[in-house]
Amino acid sequence: MSKRDYYEILGVARDASEQELKKAYRQLALKHHPDKNPGNKTAEEKFKELNEAYEVLSDPQKRQRYDSFGHAGMGAEGVGGFDFGRGGFGDVFGDIFEDFFGGPSGRGGRVRPERGADLRYNLEIDFEEAVFGKEAKIRIPKWENCPECRGTGAKSSGGIRTCPTCHGAGAVRFQQGFFTISRTCGHCNGEGRIISDPCPQCHGKKQVHHEKTLSVRIPPGVETGTRLRLSGEGEPGAHGGPPGDLYVVLTVKEHPFFTREDDDLLCEVPISIGQAALGAKIEVPTLKGKAQLKIPAGTQNGRTFRLKGLGVANLKGHRIGDQLVKVGVMIPAKLTARQRELLEEFSKLSGDPAASEEGLFEKVKNIFE
Repeated sequence: MSKRDYYEILGVARDASEQELKKAYRQLALKHHPDKNPGNKTAEEKFKELNEAYEVLSDPQKRQRYDSFGHAGMGAEGVGGFDFGRGGFGDVFGDIFEDFFGGPSGRGGRVRPERGADLRYNLEIDFEEAVFGKEAKIRIPKWENCPECRGTGAKSSGGIRTCPTCHGAGAVRFQQGFFTISRTCGHCNGEGRIISDPCPQCHGKKQVHHEKTLSVRIPPGVETGTRLRLSGEGEPGAHGGPPGDLYVVLTVKEHPFFTREDDDLLCEVPISIGQAALGAKIEVPTLKGKAQLKIPAGTQNGRTFRLKGLGVANLKGHRIGDQLVKVGVMIPAKLTARQRELLEEFSKLSGDPAASEEGLFEKVKNIFE
């Protein structure tokens, strides 16, 4: 029976790249692996066929001969003697091992270094601190490598000995179907060593829990939800891996007078009827002190004025926002006799129909007739 084309077996084009070959082989090998298809002879044959195809096409020299002469180009050398130590095939086989057994395969089976977990710290700051920035001190509880044993877990170097189960390899070998497979040693958890005399401070755990004080620079312009990353201040890594990061997440308190809209600060100030009508110069509060604001004559209620450069610095650039001042014209709730007299006179001079009850009545009457 003639052999199928290797490219057809893997389902790839003849100009497929090394990564495309690896991806196709890995997906199909997982699908047809005998352990996922116990007792299925067809799956076992397909799995062997996949291994044979990938062993040829993943080797540049063998692939060149196969492209030129087909199966005849393999000659007496044949295929099927899988070289698991060779880069491409070994890497793919390692990936498949991890998918089946949930652990690291590695060359030799030792556990791989793992990056430590990231941590989150919620920090509440004042409105002014968000606008101008500050240097904050925070205390965080965290795990760190034990200072006594420097993360070895042993009282001394003599307290560490070679694992008697895997003999320092970090893995044990066993037969799985027609493969001999390395699996992480359960006695030493893949480290190849066990602790016979544990450190008195960490009791062999290699890490200790304590509080650490950190300095956090809060730049001007932050707002609620801003995350500041402190590199390397997360949990320590396992098996010699790097530590994670610490993310400081900010919450900004509300201000009794100012609100923020993007990079601008908003506030509202009251003015009198006379200031609105005649114009005036008033003082308005800012986060940097008091500022003069000119109110033109005839200013209407709700008008907004802009004070340049008195807003918030932009986190992504050098721009600084403005302060927007909205004026509210105050209407007195109670009038003295003299104030009432003057306002009535003002209304008459302005031609205000409301100045006369009779004039107002006649106007309303005409609307409904």
